[in-house]
Amino acid sequence: MKLLLRLLLVMGAFYAVGVLVPGVSLSGDPVDLLVIALVFGVLNLLVKPVLTLLSMPFVLLTLGLFLLVVNAAVLGLTAALTSRLDVDGVGAAVVGALVISVVTFVGERALGLKD
Repeated sequence: MKLLLRLLLVMGAFYAVGVLVPGVSLSGDPVDLLVIALVFGVLNLLVKPVLTLLSMPFVLLTLGLFLLVVNAAVLGLTAALTSRLDVDGVGAAVVGALVISVVTFVGERALGLKD
């Protein structure tokens, strides 16, 4: 049940990014949002830890702010792997990653998904 709620939350976060962030566009219906959320989840599971480990000196030097760049890279990879999401540039990716992080953070706390 928690996995389904998290998936719906990430779908909502991507919808919010598509509406709020210029330079990020979504195409399609809710099923396409589901595909985007699933691809993003798999990349977060497999690729993000490797990127975080490789960029650890920058993360430590910037006191964690470089993790926004890592999240933007994962968002860019998601856009590259799906034809339903387009990200126009690094700035849009960073702002989009920030919106996704904030929406999922607030949503997880509000729904009680974080222990």
